Amino acid sequence: LHDDAVRLAKHINYRNAGTVEFMVDKQGRHYFLEVNPRIQVEHTVTEEVTGIDLVQSQILIAGGATLADIGIHSQDDILVQGFAMQCRITTEDPQMNFAPDFGKVEVYRPPGGMGVRLDGEVVVGSRVSPNYDSLLVKLTCKEKTFPGVIQKMYRALAEFRVRGVKTNIPFLMNVLKADTFISGKFATDFIDTTPSLFELETGIDDMTKLMTYLGEVAVNGAKHPGAVGPVLTLIEPKPPPALLLEPPAGFKQVLDTQGPAGFAKAVREHKGLLLMDTTWRDAHQSALATRMRTRDLLSSAPATAEALASAYSLEMWGGATFDVSLRFLHECPWQRLEQLREAVPNVPFQMLLRGANAVGYTSYADNVVNAFVQEARRAGIDVFRVFDSLNYIDNLKFGIDSVRSANGVVEATICYTGDVSNPSKNKYSLDYYVDLTEQLVEHGMDVLAIKDMAGLLKPRAATMLVSALREKFPDLPIHVHTHDTAGTGVASMLACAEAGADVVDVCTDALAGLTSQPAIGALIGSTQGTRHDTGLDMAKILKLNTFWEQTRGLYSPFESGIKAGSADVYTHEMPGGQYTNLKFQAFSNGLGSEWDKIKAAYATANEVLGDIVKVTPSSKVVGDLAQFLVANNLDAKSVVEQAETLSFPTSVVEYFQGYIGQPVGGFPEPLRTRVLKGKHQGYSSRPGSEIPDEDLLGLQKSVALKHARRDVSWRDTLSAAMYPKVFDDYIRKLNLHGPLTKLPTKAFLVGLDIDEECEIELRTGVLASVKLKAIGELLPNGNREVFFEMNGIPRVVEIEDKTEEGNTKKTADARRERSDPADMGSVGAPMSGNVVEVLVKEGQEVKAGAPLVVLSAMKMETTVSAPVDGPIKHIGVVAGDSCKAGDLLVAIEGHA
Repeated sequence: LHDDAVRLAKHINYRNAGTVEFMVDKQGRHYFLEVNPRIQVEHTVTEEVTGIDLVQSQILIAGGATLADIGIHSQDDILVQGFAMQCRITTEDPQMNFAPDFGKVEVYRPPGGMGVRLDGEVVVGSRVSPNYDSLLVKLTCKEKTFPGVIQKMYRALAEFRVRGVKTNIPFLMNVLKADTFISGKFATDFIDTTPSLFELETGIDDMTKLMTYLGEVAVNGAKHPGAVGPVLTLIEPKPPPALLLEPPAGFKQVLDTQGPAGFAKAVREHKGLLLMDTTWRDAHQSALATRMRTRDLLSSAPATAEALASAYSLEMWGGATFDVSLRFLHECPWQRLEQLREAVPNVPFQMLLRGANAVGYTSYADNVVNAFVQEARRAGIDVFRVFDSLNYIDNLKFGIDSVRSANGVVEATICYTGDVSNPSKNKYSLDYYVDLTEQLVEHGMDVLAIKDMAGLLKPRAATMLVSALREKFPDLPIHVHTHDTAGTGVASMLACAEAGADVVDVCTDALAGLTSQPAIGALIGSTQGTRHDTGLDMAKILKLNTFWEQTRGLYSPFESGIKAGSADVYTHEMPGGQYTNLKFQAFSNGLGSEWDKIKAAYATANEVLGDIVKVTPSSKVVGDLAQFLVANNLDAKSVVEQAETLSFPTSVVEYFQGYIGQPVGGFPEPLRTRVLKGKHQGYSSRPGSEIPDEDLLGLQKSVALKHARRDVSWRDTLSAAMYPKVFDDYIRKLNLHGPLTKLPTKAFLVGLDIDEECEIELRTGVLASVKLKAIGELLPNGNREVFFEMNGIPRVVEIEDKTEEGNTKKTADARRERSDPADMGSVGAPMSGNVVEVLVKEGQEVKAGAPLVVLSAMKMETTVSAPVDGPIKHIGVVAGDSCKAGDLLVAIEGHA
């Protein structure tokens, strides 16, 4: 190589620095490519291994110096020491065929240390233009050995922090990890034959995403559905410290050592009344629209593990918490379960399982429910309260079998409605509940739960029901759940205890009463010194309650406005957990002034539907129909008469189709026939038995493909199976704004004030302090710069102003439509450039991967493809247009 290069230079009488390029085949034969009459980009490698400054030498020689003058008397003076390697850091996106990216460099933190060299002129605020080379900086590393220089280069690349523009750093790191590269035996087809190079770890920049969220709130205000209550308090409370180094052993250890049967036996033999605390689930679901964040639950965990060490269980998962975590809190419910399980190792965790409906509002394929229950058990759930919203025995049996196969505690549930103490209410009589329990006992279970979801269980009725069940099933543990809507909750739970119940549900005083559960303090105090003494330490319970009193102030925007209990629950029979949500829903639908009518219509709807058991999802059917009656000015008679011509809510139609099971006494006629006229007649047996199994592995792959993520876990797959659209929206929000669960609650709900600072723990021991400094003037493009300090270092994010001022002051350049990151069918430009060709027409059907638009930037053309199937709804550009990254190119219908 060297001899041929020198001979070539002599032949053409070339006298300057230059580069001769060859290719070498696997047999060691070399082939001439070209000569460059200059030093190449790679000259830093030569400089590092020879110690000669090529640029300086070239200038000196051009000024008349000889090689001897610069210390090179012969070839022997040029010694090669060690190994050097150069990586060019460019603003190119490997996942977009190395398309160049443009914009402002918001963060630039390069590596350093011995043997690490940087050549470039980049600072924070530098703008990468579409009109010039995309090279940011050249990184050169030197070491004594080839493996050593690879390791040093990998470390240096890992230390790089570049934000604001995409780079090729993840791709370069994959190259350095590839076995073929490490061996040194690679050829020109290396990239083409190594697809793993493009399986990129993108280096998630959580802080920039979180600051983008805080900037969005600062510019456009907070937008949390349901936040219509009073302004929140601004103090983040400090949780009470645990006094013990480790929490005392509890019933969790009994379950782990003796299994579900041993657990049930220990509960039945326990002296005194056992309590389940619902603070972490049903209490905030009933009082605060299920909006309690994992962060605040975790804060209370150490003190909870100590104060409630002897509790039967903590209800902390399932029910509405699953979808609300994804939908409104932008949190992963599985991570909540995992983190709380680690923090509380001594108290059994309990979830609310809607039988064949799992944690959803419809029926799922059996394999989906079974897989969900198995994973919930693995993640930390011990006790499964299995219920069916219609007390449909087939659905209950399926749920029981699913939990049994996962080796969880089966708490089979009879949902209570009506009034067993009132002879005139004979549909749900004492005999009905005893017979239903007998069927469950015969099928096999560990604990019986009586779920009084609306607070209808009056003290006398409680005595009658529990006494009858205790007499019939003397060895069966009985667990009673109620709501305090009418104010009789404490009295009813004391009556249950006297009649033979082993466990009752309570919650922290700060969240108790009204549509929530009875207060834990009231039950502890009322049983103290009696044979039902709970054995709990009131002082520790009260300290924990102080924390929840202060924490509730942070969630005041989600308060329902209910000031006192109301006995009208005995008329409308609305579940406590539904009351606040339905009230918000009514206001959202423009029926807020009709709330009293809706409560009355709820009773009417129940009557029309056949006086059914009302708990999610059947309660949603009644609530939807109640609003429908009010909105259309219908009563019990007219809705039946006009049923064939009315467009009923989907939930009502699906109820009559048997999607959630079969109600006690069957469907009311002729209403069912009229509602289903011309429609699918639905199911006459358990829906899950007729629904084909879902291909969960296929779903996992499709979710990964849809969201361009390699890290779609089994738990993510189950979340997507339960709530496909909600999960899609959650992933988009996560991609856009990062792990919002890391933000303090006040910052998450209403953002930061100017000069307000908050601390964010990104990972264990990794803290970042963020302060909002200023919000900039409206820019011509309709955006505002929002200025932060992160750990004292200035940071800037640019936010679109969506307020009226922002919309009215945007210039013509800013009027180009922007793509919506939350809409998969909203296809934005991946980079700035010019539109060369539009390949589709409006109305045209396209498949995922089909070419849509050809863009050009820096003489490089990029074809933008469809991310999803569907018809073209709108085209936002024409050939010749200039666009910026994120501008709308094409909108594909049906993916909002």
